[in-house]
Amino acid sequence: MTNRTFKSGESRDQASLLPARIEDYVGADNPVRAIESFVRVLDLAKLGFRHADRKAEGVGQPPYDPADLLKLYLYGYINQIRSSRRLEREACRNLELIWLLKNLKPGYRTIGNFRKENWVALKAANRSFVLLMRELGLVGGSVVAIDGSFFHGDASKASIFTRKRLADQIGKLDQEIEAYGKSLEDNDAAEARKPGQDGSDGGGAGGGDLGAKVAALMAKRSRAQADLARLEENGETQLSLTDPDARLLVKSGQGVAGYNVQTAVDDKHKLIVASEVVNDSSDVGQLHAMAIAAKEALEVKTLQVLADEGYYSSRELKACEDDGITAYVPVPEGSARLEKQGRFALKDFNYDGVSDTYHCPGGHQLHPMKSRQKNTSGRVEIRYAARGAICRTCPLKIRCLGSNAAYRTIGRWEHEDVLERHRARMQGAGEVMRRRFGIVEHPFGTLKCRAGYRHFLVRGFDKVRGEWSLMALCYNFTRVLNILGFDAFLAALAKAVATCRCTLAALLTPIQVALAALWTNIGLPLAIGRPTPA
Repeated sequence: MTNRTFKSGESRDQASLLPARIEDYVGADNPVRAIESFVRVLDLAKLGFRHADRKAEGVGQPPYDPADLLKLYLYGYINQIRSSRRLEREACRNLELIWLLKNLKPGYRTIGNFRKENWVALKAANRSFVLLMRELGLVGGSVVAIDGSFFHGDASKASIFTRKRLADQIGKLDQEIEAYGKSLEDNDAAEARKPGQDGSDGGGAGGGDLGAKVAALMAKRSRAQADLARLEENGETQLSLTDPDARLLVKSGQGVAGYNVQTAVDDKHKLIVASEVVNDSSDVGQLHAMAIAAKEALEVKTLQVLADEGYYSSRELKACEDDGITAYVPVPEGSARLEKQGRFALKDFNYDGVSDTYHCPGGHQLHPMKSRQKNTSGRVEIRYAARGAICRTCPLKIRCLGSNAAYRTIGRWEHEDVLERHRARMQGAGEVMRRRFGIVEHPFGTLKCRAGYRHFLVRGFDKVRGEWSLMALCYNFTRVLNILGFDAFLAALAKAVATCRCTLAALLTPIQVALAALWTNIGLPLAIGRPTPA
């Protein structure tokens, strides 16, 4: 036996009568086989993928099958490979991708254009997987948690201008132009004082340079003024020069140039059942839209929704209640300022629904006024006022009235009963709200920390929403594969295909029966009129 220093491989020049197949390099339980099976189940033409319903043509180079490019992207996003150039390289050297694509090697432009052009179809594919999760019983359908997270866009903070920033820029440019203008005047005066010169050379050697700088500043100021006018005309607050839909989002002192991704996560297995991409840094106004999207995706009549304090809105709570959605949102401490001043807040006044009056801490009544008014948020409120004579002699006057107020007034929203039911519900919701954090933060933590997906590679709402659909789909795909296991996942896909075929057969059976009866009726007269052979 020969002693060897190290293990040695086979010679690269070794000839082989039967070379190894690509199939031999991919194990029977390799996740790429799950990707292959899932894409095979999808009806790409129905989902809207470009070229999915293309028929063979006589001339020209045929395009790549959208199924192959979708497999490529699913594999890439599951394995933290998003760049079209990196996907092109991996398709040439990665044995799993060589097996998955059957040795196809698409170029990076083809790969990148597929993601840009099929954003609607990518959203539809994500929705179809949510339906599959529901059919497999992986979603509870009773409780979802909603939250948002900032993702960087393909734009920098310097490329986004607000009205204030444009106004400040115009002010600084005016100062610089004025300074350069003064320099030109001083230069002209100095040249005029020199003996033997009449100053007709345009300000001496430095005059031309100063004039060019002033012209550049004037052009820059004109562009800034045009951008400011554009913002005022459109009623927008920000202008992005790189990505037109990206915005400067600020929360808790942290600024991000990008988008706010909203998700609704089911509590059973922490799967994303609904999501949307917006460019507003505030979560106010997103509660009802996300809750409705989750309810429609789950196809349930009632739903419990958990959200943090940033989603609190009286109008959103009423809209949720009207649509059979029970919302749990912490009530913000809006009266903290009055409490710090030692004054009575709204919660210190008790409402009596029978008499439609408020009772103040001093035991007196506040009666409704005839007029209605809108507050700063646009809500119609009923004003309740106490008697001025009682307030002037009340011993609690200092803690109740402001410095210029003659009597105490309270505003009550015309749908205040919705908020009262919500406040009563939140009294014992401590355990439910503790669950919220563990439910909704799981997908964001996985995508941002494990996968490293903190930014988008594309620009514009449509393309960004398509890329987010890929992220959400791959997160759900990986999690479902881990929950069920490889064999159970493939069995579930096979069952889904069989169910679809059975449904199609059930729909076709009446049609076949009707056609058979039709042909029988048609064939009977033909048989009667046919001459009998001799």
